[in-house]
Amino acid sequence: MTVSRALRVDAGGRNARAERGRVRAEGTRKGARAPAVVTRAEGVGGRDGAVARTATVAPGRAVRELGLRRTEFELAVHLGLITVVTGPDGGRPRVHEEEIERLRELPGFPGSVAERVRTVGTAEGAALLGVPPARFTRLARAGRVSPVTFCLNRYRAVVWLYLADELAAFAAREPELLGGRMPEEMRAVLETGADLRARNWRSQRIDRLVNRSPDPWARAAAHASALDPVHLAEVVDDPCERAHLARVRPGPVFERPVPMAAREAVAELMAADDPDEILWRRINLTLEVDRAREHRPAPVPGSGAEASRIPAVEVVTGNGKSAGSGAGTGRRAAVATGSAHGREAAEVGLTSAVDSTPPVCAGASRAAVPGGPRAKRLLAGLGRRGRGEG
Repeated sequence: MTVSRALRVDAGGRNARAERGRVRAEGTRKGARAPAVVTRAEGVGGRDGAVARTATVAPGRAVRELGLRRTEFELAVHLGLITVVTGPDGGRPRVHEEEIERLRELPGFPGSVAERVRTVGTAEGAALLGVPPARFTRLARAGRVSPVTFCLNRYRAVVWLYLADELAAFAAREPELLGGRMPEEMRAVLETGADLRARNWRSQRIDRLVNRSPDPWARAAAHASALDPVHLAEVVDDPCERAHLARVRPGPVFERPVPMAAREAVAELMAADDPDEILWRRINLTLEVDRAREHRPAPVPGSGAEASRIPAVEVVTGNGKSAGSGAGTGRRAAVATGSAHGREAAEVGLTSAVDSTPPVCAGASRAAVPGGPRAKRLLAGLGRRGRGEG
Protein backbone atom coordinates (compact mmCIF):
# COMPACT_ATOMS: atom_id res chain seq x y z
CA MET A 1 0.00 0.00 0.00
CA THR A 2 2.84 2.39 0.87
CA VAL A 3 4.63 1.66 -2.40
CA SER A 4 1.46 2.28 -4.42
CA ARG A 5 0.90 5.60 -2.71
CA ALA A 6 4.48 6.67 -3.36
CA LEU A 7 4.11 5.82 -7.05
CA ARG A 8 0.91 7.87 -7.26
CA VAL A 9 2.61 10.89 -5.63
CA ASP A 10 5.59 10.61 -7.96
CA ALA A 11 3.33 10.40 -11.00
CA GLY A 12 1.39 13.42 -9.80
CA GLY A 13 4.61 15.44 -9.45
CA ARG A 14 5.72 14.50 -12.95
CA ASN A 15 2.36 15.51 -14.36
CA ALA A 16 2.51 18.88 -12.58
CA ARG A 17 6.00 19.60 -13.93
CA ALA A 18 4.92 18.60 -17.42
CA GLU A 19 1.95 20.94 -17.20
CA ARG A 20 4.15 23.86 -16.12
CA GLY A 21 6.51 23.15 -19.03
CA ARG A 22 3.58 23.08 -21.44
CA VAL A 23 2.37 26.46 -20.19
CA ARG A 24 5.83 28.00 -20.61
CA ALA A 25 6.18 26.59 -24.12
CA GLU A 26 2.75 27.91 -25.02
CA GLY A 27 3.73 31.37 -23.83
CA THR A 28 6.89 31.26 -25.92
CA ARG A 29 4.97 30.21 -29.03
CA LYS A 30 2.59 33.13 -28.54
CA GLY A 31 5.53 35.56 -28.50
CA ALA A 32 5.73 36.42 -24.83
CA ARG A 33 6.94 39.97 -24.35
CA ALA A 34 10.37 40.76 -23.01
CA PRO A 35 10.46 41.79 -19.36
CA ALA A 36 10.42 45.46 -18.53
CA VAL A 37 13.85 47.00 -18.15
CA VAL A 38 15.06 50.40 -17.11
CA THR A 39 16.38 52.39 -20.04
CA ARG A 40 17.66 55.90 -20.47
CA ALA A 41 15.46 57.76 -22.92
CA GLU A 42 17.68 59.36 -25.50
CA GLY A 43 17.76 60.40 -29.13
CA VAL A 44 14.85 61.63 -31.23
CA GLY A 45 12.02 60.98 -28.81
CA GLY A 46 13.88 61.20 -25.51
CA ARG A 47 15.11 63.82 -23.07
CA ASP A 48 18.61 63.72 -21.67
CA GLY A 49 18.62 61.93 -18.32
CA ALA A 50 14.96 60.91 -18.49
CA VAL A 51 14.41 57.36 -17.31
CA ALA A 52 11.49 55.29 -18.47
CA ARG A 53 10.50 51.85 -17.20
CA THR A 54 9.07 49.99 -20.14
CA ALA A 55 9.59 46.85 -22.19
CA THR A 56 12.30 47.04 -24.83
CA VAL A 57 13.66 44.62 -27.40
CA ALA A 58 17.05 44.19 -29.03
CA PRO A 59 17.57 45.70 -32.50
CA GLY A 60 17.74 42.23 -34.07
CA ARG A 61 14.23 41.41 -32.90
CA ALA A 62 13.00 44.87 -33.98
CA VAL A 63 14.40 44.21 -37.46
CA ARG A 64 12.47 40.94 -37.70
CA GLU A 65 9.22 42.41 -36.41
CA LEU A 66 9.44 45.37 -38.79
CA GLY A 67 10.40 43.27 -41.80
CA LEU A 68 13.53 45.36 -42.53
CA ARG A 69 17.08 44.54 -43.47
CA ARG A 70 19.73 45.57 -40.98
CA THR A 71 21.11 48.28 -43.24
CA GLU A 72 17.59 49.69 -43.67
CA PHE A 73 17.05 49.67 -39.91
CA GLU A 74 20.37 51.45 -39.30
CA LEU A 75 19.56 54.13 -41.85
CA ALA A 76 16.06 54.62 -40.41
CA VAL A 77 17.56 55.09 -36.95
CA HIS A 78 20.03 57.66 -38.23
CA LEU A 79 17.38 59.58 -40.15
CA GLY A 80 15.20 59.74 -37.03
CA LEU A 81 12.48 57.45 -38.37
CA ILE A 82 13.06 54.91 -35.57
CA THR A 83 13.86 55.92 -32.00
CA VAL A 84 16.35 53.86 -30.02
CA VAL A 85 17.31 54.10 -26.35
CA THR A 86 20.39 53.05 -24.46
CA GLY A 87 20.24 49.70 -22.76
CA PRO A 88 20.69 49.20 -19.03
CA ASP A 89 23.98 50.62 -17.72
CA GLY A 90 24.75 52.19 -21.09
CA GLY A 91 24.66 48.90 -22.99
CA ARG A 92 23.74 48.23 -26.59
CA PRO A 93 20.80 50.22 -27.98
CA ARG A 94 17.28 48.86 -27.67
CA VAL A 95 13.88 49.69 -29.10
CA HIS A 96 10.69 50.28 -27.12
CA GLU A 97 7.87 47.90 -27.94
CA GLU A 98 5.60 50.93 -28.24
CA GLU A 99 7.87 52.24 -31.00
CA ILE A 100 7.55 48.98 -32.91
CA GLU A 101 3.77 49.05 -32.53
CA ARG A 102 3.70 52.66 -33.77
CA LEU A 103 5.62 51.71 -36.89
CA ARG A 104 3.47 48.66 -37.52
CA GLU A 105 0.37 50.85 -37.48
CA LEU A 106 1.67 53.17 -40.22
CA PRO A 107 -0.25 53.05 -43.50
CA GLY A 108 1.33 50.67 -45.98
CA PHE A 109 3.22 48.62 -43.41
CA PRO A 110 5.46 46.67 -43.82
CA GLY A 111 6.73 48.33 -46.98
CA SER A 112 6.22 51.93 -45.86
CA VAL A 113 9.31 52.19 -43.67
CA ALA A 114 11.55 50.36 -46.15
CA GLU A 115 10.41 52.66 -48.95
CA ARG A 116 11.36 55.77 -46.96
CA VAL A 117 14.93 54.54 -46.61
CA ARG A 118 15.32 53.12 -50.12
CA THR A 119 18.67 54.12 -51.58
CA VAL A 120 19.87 54.15 -55.17
CA GLY A 121 23.26 54.39 -56.82
CA THR A 122 24.31 56.59 -59.71
CA ALA A 123 22.72 54.54 -62.49
CA GLU A 124 19.43 54.06 -60.66
CA GLY A 125 19.40 57.68 -59.51
CA ALA A 126 19.95 58.90 -63.05
CA ALA A 127 17.09 56.71 -64.28
CA LEU A 128 14.87 58.05 -61.51
CA LEU A 129 15.60 61.64 -62.55
CA GLY A 130 15.46 60.83 -66.26
CA VAL A 131 19.00 62.09 -66.95
CA PRO A 132 22.17 60.41 -68.21
CA PRO A 133 24.47 59.00 -65.50
CA ALA A 134 27.17 61.52 -66.45
CA ARG A 135 24.82 64.44 -65.73
CA PHE A 136 23.74 62.88 -62.45
CA THR A 137 27.39 62.59 -61.41
CA ARG A 138 27.97 66.25 -62.28
CA LEU A 139 24.97 67.29 -60.20
CA ALA A 140 26.32 65.29 -57.26
CA ARG A 141 29.89 66.57 -57.62
CA ALA A 142 28.59 70.13 -57.69
CA GLY A 143 26.62 69.52 -54.49
CA ARG A 144 23.10 69.80 -55.86
CA VAL A 145 22.25 66.29 -54.63
CA SER A 146 24.06 64.84 -51.64
CA PRO A 147 24.59 61.17 -50.76
CA VAL A 148 22.92 59.76 -47.68
CA THR A 149 25.27 56.81 -47.26
CA PHE A 150 27.93 54.87 -49.10
CA CYS A 151 29.32 51.39 -49.47
CA LEU A 152 32.50 49.83 -50.74
CA ASN A 153 32.51 47.57 -53.75
CA ARG A 154 34.76 44.56 -54.26
CA TYR A 155 37.63 46.85 -55.27
CA ARG A 156 37.30 48.93 -52.07
CA ALA A 157 36.05 51.86 -54.16
CA VAL A 158 33.43 54.14 -52.65
CA VAL A 159 29.92 53.85 -54.09
CA TRP A 160 27.73 56.77 -53.06
CA LEU A 161 24.06 56.07 -52.39
CA TYR A 162 21.16 58.53 -52.40
CA LEU A 163 17.69 58.52 -50.89
CA ALA A 164 15.16 57.82 -53.64
CA ASP A 165 12.57 60.07 -51.97
CA GLU A 166 14.99 62.97 -51.84
CA LEU A 167 15.90 62.59 -55.50
CA ALA A 168 12.24 62.64 -56.46
CA ALA A 169 11.74 65.80 -54.40
CA PHE A 170 14.78 67.39 -56.06
CA ALA A 171 13.42 66.64 -59.53
CA ALA A 172 10.11 68.27 -58.66
CA ARG A 173 11.76 71.29 -57.04
CA GLU A 174 14.45 72.09 -59.63
CA PRO A 175 13.44 70.58 -62.97
CA GLU A 176 15.54 73.15 -64.85
CA LEU A 177 18.71 71.37 -63.69
CA LEU A 178 17.69 68.10 -65.32
CA GLY A 179 18.23 69.31 -68.87
CA GLY A 180 19.89 72.00 -70.94
CA ARG A 181 22.96 73.97 -70.04
CA MET A 182 24.04 73.93 -66.41
CA PRO A 183 24.15 77.24 -64.50
CA GLU A 184 27.38 79.22 -64.66
CA GLU A 185 28.19 78.78 -60.96
CA MET A 186 27.87 75.00 -61.25
CA ARG A 187 30.14 74.90 -64.28
CA ALA A 188 32.69 77.03 -62.44
CA VAL A 189 32.72 74.61 -59.51
CA LEU A 190 33.11 71.57 -61.75
CA GLU A 191 35.86 73.17 -63.83
CA THR A 192 38.03 73.44 -60.72
CA GLY A 193 37.82 69.66 -60.31
CA ALA A 194 35.89 69.97 -57.04
CA ASP A 195 33.87 67.03 -55.72
CA LEU A 196 31.52 68.04 -52.89
CA ARG A 197 30.03 64.59 -52.27
CA ALA A 198 32.24 63.60 -49.34
CA ARG A 199 32.21 67.11 -47.90
CA ASN A 200 28.43 67.39 -48.00
CA TRP A 201 28.12 63.85 -46.64
CA ARG A 202 30.16 64.82 -43.59
CA SER A 203 28.28 68.08 -43.12
CA GLN A 204 24.83 66.49 -43.30
CA ARG A 205 25.85 63.61 -41.05
CA ILE A 206 27.11 65.97 -38.37
CA ASP A 207 24.07 68.24 -38.72
CA ARG A 208 21.76 65.35 -37.91
CA LEU A 209 23.80 64.20 -34.95
CA VAL A 210 24.03 67.71 -33.52
CA ASN A 211 20.36 68.55 -34.03
CA ARG A 212 19.18 65.29 -32.49
CA SER A 213 21.42 65.05 -29.44
CA PRO A 214 20.37 66.80 -26.19
CA ASP A 215 23.82 66.33 -24.64
CA PRO A 216 26.38 69.10 -25.36
CA TRP A 217 29.31 66.68 -25.03
CA ALA A 218 27.73 64.40 -27.63
CA ARG A 219 27.23 67.39 -29.93
CA ALA A 220 30.87 68.31 -29.47
CA ALA A 221 31.85 64.71 -30.27
CA ALA A 222 29.95 64.96 -33.55
CA HIS A 223 32.05 67.96 -34.58
CA ALA A 224 35.23 66.27 -33.34
CA SER A 225 34.58 63.25 -35.55
CA ALA A 226 35.61 65.26 -38.62
CA LEU A 227 38.98 66.35 -37.21
CA ASP A 228 42.17 64.31 -37.19
CA PRO A 229 43.99 63.79 -33.87
CA VAL A 230 46.34 66.75 -34.43
CA HIS A 231 43.58 69.30 -35.00
CA LEU A 232 41.51 67.79 -32.20
CA ALA A 233 44.38 68.09 -29.72
CA GLU A 234 44.93 71.71 -30.69
CA VAL A 235 41.29 72.61 -30.00
CA VAL A 236 40.77 70.35 -26.95
CA ASP A 237 44.06 70.19 -25.10
CA ASP A 238 42.71 68.30 -22.08
CA PRO A 239 43.27 64.53 -22.63
CA CYS A 240 40.40 63.70 -20.23
CA GLU A 241 38.02 65.76 -22.34
CA ARG A 242 39.27 64.12 -25.53
CA ALA A 243 38.75 60.70 -23.96
CA HIS A 244 35.23 61.68 -22.98
CA LEU A 245 34.48 62.87 -26.52
CA ALA A 246 35.60 59.45 -27.78
CA ARG A 247 33.33 57.69 -25.25
CA VAL A 248 30.17 59.62 -26.12
CA ARG A 249 30.66 59.37 -29.87
CA PRO A 250 27.81 57.33 -31.40
CA GLY A 251 28.59 53.71 -32.21
CA PRO A 252 27.04 51.19 -34.59
CA VAL A 253 23.67 49.56 -34.02
CA PHE A 254 24.97 46.15 -35.10
CA GLU A 255 28.44 44.76 -34.68
CA ARG A 256 30.01 43.34 -37.83
CA PRO A 257 33.59 42.57 -38.80
CA VAL A 258 35.11 45.01 -41.27
CA PRO A 259 38.42 44.44 -43.08
CA MET A 260 41.26 46.83 -42.29
CA ALA A 261 41.23 48.22 -45.83
CA ALA A 262 37.56 49.13 -45.45
CA ARG A 263 38.19 50.84 -42.11
CA GLU A 264 40.96 52.90 -43.69
CA ALA A 265 38.69 53.99 -46.55
CA VAL A 266 35.96 55.04 -44.12
CA ALA A 267 38.47 56.91 -41.96
CA GLU A 268 39.62 58.90 -44.98
CA LEU A 269 36.06 59.91 -45.79
CA MET A 270 35.30 60.86 -42.19
CA ALA A 271 38.15 63.37 -41.84
CA ALA A 272 37.82 66.92 -43.18
CA ASP A 273 40.68 67.76 -45.53
CA ASP A 274 39.81 71.18 -46.93
CA PRO A 275 41.25 74.20 -45.04
CA ASP A 276 37.89 75.98 -44.90
CA GLU A 277 36.09 72.86 -43.71
CA ILE A 278 38.73 72.20 -41.06
CA LEU A 279 38.44 75.81 -39.89
CA TRP A 280 34.66 75.62 -39.50
CA ARG A 281 34.86 72.35 -37.61
CA ARG A 282 37.48 73.76 -35.25
CA ILE A 283 35.33 76.82 -34.52
CA ASN A 284 32.18 74.78 -34.00
CA LEU A 285 34.03 72.33 -31.75
CA THR A 286 35.48 75.18 -29.69
CA LEU A 287 32.05 76.74 -29.13
CA GLU A 288 30.38 73.40 -28.36
CA VAL A 289 33.06 72.33 -25.90
CA ASP A 290 32.67 75.66 -24.09
CA ARG A 291 28.92 74.98 -23.76
CA ALA A 292 29.59 71.44 -22.58
CA ARG A 293 32.02 72.64 -19.90
CA GLU A 294 29.40 75.06 -18.61
CA HIS A 295 26.84 72.25 -18.56
CA ARG A 296 29.08 69.81 -16.67
CA PRO A 297 32.79 68.99 -16.58
CA ALA A 298 34.07 65.94 -18.40
CA PRO A 299 34.44 63.02 -15.96
CA VAL A 300 37.91 61.72 -15.19
CA PRO A 301 38.44 58.19 -16.60
CA GLY A 302 38.28 55.57 -13.86
CA SER A 303 36.42 57.85 -11.44
CA GLY A 304 33.16 55.96 -11.83
CA ALA A 305 31.44 59.08 -13.15
CA GLU A 306 31.87 58.34 -16.83
CA ALA A 307 28.77 59.06 -18.83
CA SER A 308 26.91 56.20 -20.44
CA ARG A 309 27.41 55.74 -24.13
CA ILE A 310 24.80 57.53 -26.18
CA PRO A 311 22.57 55.41 -28.45
CA ALA A 312 23.99 54.20 -31.72
CA VAL A 313 22.68 56.41 -34.47
CA GLU A 314 25.23 55.97 -37.17
CA VAL A 315 27.26 53.23 -38.74
CA VAL A 316 30.92 54.10 -38.89
CA THR A 317 32.78 50.81 -38.83
CA GLY A 318 31.83 47.32 -37.87
CA ASN A 319 34.14 47.10 -34.86
CA GLY A 320 32.26 49.60 -32.70
CA LYS A 321 34.92 52.29 -33.02
CA SER A 322 34.62 55.62 -34.74
CA ALA A 323 36.57 55.91 -37.94
CA GLY A 324 36.96 59.65 -37.63
CA SER A 325 40.59 59.69 -36.56
CA GLY A 326 43.85 58.49 -37.96
CA ALA A 327 43.27 59.71 -41.51
CA GLY A 328 45.77 62.03 -43.11
CA THR A 329 44.39 65.15 -44.74
CA GLY A 330 44.16 65.30 -48.49
CA ARG A 331 43.69 61.57 -49.05
CA ARG A 332 40.54 60.23 -50.64
CA ALA A 333 39.28 56.82 -51.60
CA ALA A 334 38.51 56.15 -55.23
CA VAL A 335 34.90 56.90 -56.13
CA ALA A 336 32.84 54.45 -58.12
CA THR A 337 29.80 55.91 -59.88
CA GLY A 338 28.20 52.72 -61.14
CA SER A 339 25.23 50.77 -59.78
CA ALA A 340 27.30 48.09 -58.05
CA HIS A 341 25.64 48.52 -54.65
CA GLY A 342 23.45 45.74 -53.40
CA ARG A 343 25.17 42.85 -55.17
CA GLU A 344 28.89 43.59 -54.79
CA ALA A 345 29.19 46.10 -51.97
CA ALA A 346 29.16 45.77 -48.20
CA GLU A 347 27.78 48.87 -46.49
CA VAL A 348 30.06 50.45 -43.93
CA GLY A 349 29.04 54.12 -43.77
CA LEU A 350 25.95 56.07 -42.76
CA THR A 351 25.21 59.77 -43.06
CA SER A 352 22.41 62.26 -42.89
CA ALA A 353 19.73 63.74 -45.12
CA VAL A 354 20.13 64.88 -48.71
CA ASP A 355 20.43 68.63 -49.18
CA SER A 356 19.60 69.65 -52.71
CA THR A 357 21.34 73.03 -52.49
CA PRO A 358 24.99 73.49 -51.53
CA PRO A 359 25.40 75.28 -48.17
CA VAL A 360 27.32 78.52 -47.89
CA CYS A 361 30.10 76.63 -46.16
CA ALA A 362 29.60 72.93 -46.86
CA GLY A 363 31.71 71.94 -43.86
CA ALA A 364 29.76 73.93 -41.26
CA SER A 365 26.60 72.99 -39.45
CA ARG A 366 24.04 75.64 -40.27
CA ALA A 367 22.67 75.34 -36.75
CA ALA A 368 26.10 76.08 -35.30
CA VAL A 369 27.55 78.73 -37.62
CA PRO A 370 29.27 81.08 -35.21
CA GLY A 371 28.41 84.72 -34.90
CA GLY A 372 29.16 87.62 -32.62
CA PRO A 373 32.38 89.13 -31.27
CA ARG A 374 33.64 85.96 -29.57
CA ALA A 375 33.23 83.89 -32.71
CA LYS A 376 34.97 86.57 -34.76
CA ARG A 377 37.97 86.40 -32.43
CA LEU A 378 38.02 82.62 -32.85
CA LEU A 379 37.80 83.02 -36.60
CA ALA A 380 40.71 85.44 -36.63
CA GLY A 381 42.80 83.23 -34.35
CA LEU A 382 42.05 79.91 -35.99
CA GLY A 383 41.73 81.04 -39.58
CA ARG A 384 45.39 81.64 -40.25
CA ARG A 385 46.38 78.42 -38.51
CA GLY A 386 43.67 76.33 -40.20
CA ARG A 387 44.50 77.62 -43.66
CA GLY A 388 48.20 77.18 -43.12
CA GLU A 389 47.77 73.55 -42.12
CA GLY A 390 45.63 72.69 -45.12
